[in-house]
Amino acid sequence: MIELIKNLSNNMGYVILIAFIISQSNSFKKIIQKDKYKISDLIILSIIFGTFGILGTYIGTEVNGAIANTRIIGVIAGGVLCGPFVGIVSGLIAGLHRGLISIGEFTAIPCSIATIIAGVVSAGLYRFSNKDNKWIYGLIGGVIMQSMEMLLILIMSKPFPVALDIVKNIYIPMGFTNAIGISILILLVQNIFEEKEEIAARQAQLALEIANKTLPYFRDFENDSMEKVCEIIKDSIKADAVAITDKEHILAHVGLGADHHYAGMKILTGATERVINNGEIVQVNEGNEVDCPHEGCPLKSGIVAPLRQGEDIIGALKIYYAKEEAISFRNKNLAIGLSQIISTQLEISKLSKLKEMANKAEIKALQAQINPHFLFNALNTIVSFVRIDPNRARELIINLSTYLRYNLEVGDNLVDIHKELEQVKAYIEVEKARFGSKLNVLYNIDEDIDIKIPSLIIQPIVENSIKHGILQGSKNGTVKIEISKASNDEIKITIEDDGVGIPDEIIQQVYEGTIKENKIGIANVNNRLKYLYGKGLHIERLPKGTKTTFIVKPLKG
Repeated sequence: MIELIKNLSNNMGYVILIAFIISQSNSFKKIIQKDKYKISDLIILSIIFGTFGILGTYIGTEVNGAIANTRIIGVIAGGVLCGPFVGIVSGLIAGLHRGLISIGEFTAIPCSIATIIAGVVSAGLYRFSNKDNKWIYGLIGGVIMQSMEMLLILIMSKPFPVALDIVKNIYIPMGFTNAIGISILILLVQNIFEEKEEIAARQAQLALEIANKTLPYFRDFENDSMEKVCEIIKDSIKADAVAITDKEHILAHVGLGADHHYAGMKILTGATERVINNGEIVQVNEGNEVDCPHEGCPLKSGIVAPLRQGEDIIGALKIYYAKEEAISFRNKNLAIGLSQIISTQLEISKLSKLKEMANKAEIKALQAQINPHFLFNALNTIVSFVRIDPNRARELIINLSTYLRYNLEVGDNLVDIHKELEQVKAYIEVEKARFGSKLNVLYNIDEDIDIKIPSLIIQPIVENSIKHGILQGSKNGTVKIEISKASNDEIKITIEDDGVGIPDEIIQQVYEGTIKENKIGIANVNNRLKYLYGKGLHIERLPKGTKTTFIVKPLKG
């Protein structure tokens, strides 16, 4: 038995050595590191792990008409690492091969069946395991399947005494070596996944370095800013060409192909059109996949990532290489990070222009509606988040854009109440970013409310509760927004805060329409409600805070 353990250990070593050599190849890494496998990837992986099983059969040791082998190492490891398809198919490959060869015919059928079952079992182990315990599940699976194989030999191989003698001789050596071999192979391949995470971290750092280099060109946007950005990206990642487009035209192209891909011309490549239409990253590995109509285009492989503004696709970032099959996990991961950073910087660039317009008093349409202090404070808050929390900065950009767009676009027409609430929530998110946990907002909104209301009648009251209620008091408080059905087709809207409370004389001035207010405020809201519904605001001073209520109902508009 000791001699058999030595032989099987040597055989296991051969399998692990070959697996190590294969695992170091770029082709294998490129497949195994993918976030999502294509059917062609799964077939290749199944063949690789199935071949490990076949190898385990051929280098096995013959014992009384049976083969003491390491066949299930590849099958179970493949299934636990790569999923049900690879486990089952590699099990079929190695199992059918075992049943068809003439070596060790005495146990051929039970061993063939056990190998196929091992593939199915590995699929189940994959579902229950995670990256930290896959090797443990592989170890357990090896012991279980070796026991099952021995049981099948006892049941199916005749005569029974010979089968029993075989099991006595090979059960422990095979169980030990196969279980250990599966665990080692799993840990070996998992190193590639850890390498993938290390690559992702390095690429994230590189993306941030590129962001720092390109930020000045987004901040002070000029005619050649996009070209400078492309040059920085190209030099930093050693690409052969980099381009940025909007939805229809090339904004800048640097590197190979610049003779026929240049700023201002229509997008040529079909790959870019697919990205803009579908919003998904496209990886091209051959010249014909780039789909450029220009004869002799030197761009042979590349990756095209969408640029977004909120949920909208506004263009694409394109990274190209002169060689085919040049896109690795490293390139793809970096392209994703860069596209997100550029999208954010484009939005920041637009906000910088907006801030400049505000400073020059050129946004007259907003001056009658938006407190300039709010705008400047919001922009400064976003700037403070850009470096410490870019994702939060991007969220705030979207919220501020939603708020400003609503104020610019809405007129006297009625709007859906949920559209009005979207603007209110965007305003609140910007204010919460400024004041953090000091400001708490609670919503209690009936889900089945469907009504159109005058625009800009909720946000001014919420702003008043925050600005004059909470911030003038303890600077720490809660605003409650409640919308519910009142009676018949009427909707009741209530805004309540626990701030300092509105003075009685201000309430009286609002009711009488004598309060001086040039911007949209509670007086303006009160007058509009009275004009449209015959009844304005009901403002109530609470022991702590203010409660403002009004009723709306369906109107034609």
